[in-house]
Amino acid sequence: MWLADKTAVITGGGNGIGREIARRFALEGARIISVDIDAAANAETARIIRESGGLCEPAEGDVSQAQDVERAFQTAGNVDVLVNNAAACPNDGWLHEVPEESWDRILAICLKSVYLCSRVALKQMMARRAGAIVNISSVNALTGIHLAAYTAAKGAIISLTRLLALQYGPYGIRVNAICPGTIMTESARLHYEKHPEAKASLLALYPGGAFGEPSDIAECALYLASDRAKFMNGSIVVVDGGMSAVHRIESLYPDA
Repeated sequence: MWLADKTAVITGGGNGIGREIARRFALEGARIISVDIDAAANAETARIIRESGGLCEPAEGDVSQAQDVERAFQTAGNVDVLVNNAAACPNDGWLHEVPEESWDRILAICLKSVYLCSRVALKQMMARRAGAIVNISSVNALTGIHLAAYTAAKGAIISLTRLLALQYGPYGIRVNAICPGTIMTESARLHYEKHPEAKASLLALYPGGAFGEPSDIAECALYLASDRAKFMNGSIVVVDGGMSAVHRIESLYPDA
């Protein structure tokens, strides 16, 4: 097993990509601490993992709040792997249309949470001179698509990932990031069922004519978290089906 006897904290583990990462890590022997503000969804993640014979302890909390993060890590104990996955992605549109409170909340959930969780995890990992952090960024960080606040936060995650790799590499800690393209989580499916025109416009940007699945990101996260990726540090791994290689973005801006 790739993560036997490891403890992994996964933020935003209550659904979507986070749940699939938690499930996949558990199948590889990790003890999972799933952190999510949605207690019911988080409990469902724990149920799914336990029914498959894995170990999962749900920790309810808002990862943009220091006290909630501290409480989650107290539940975890010594942490070997941290996956910073929690995110908020409302349709915040163009910058001049983004309310200040929306900007602050998106950056808190997407970016401040990475600071808060990594700060706690790094102190533990430094003491043991070992550990892996996987940050979930986005293809939005690499190319202009939409969502001003979300894009700003995800771009900052890439810069922070590279800095942490430099600072903490001497302590045996690896920090890498994944940039997913459009991933068909359950919430994404529901959204595109209501907005088929948006789905068609976005799908046209993918050379293979298909979106990704949560398992695509989970498999990449598993590799980066495992010792098999021992020589990967500060890497930004793009998992987007070729979308960022070349695309026709004008279709998303019909009024420009």
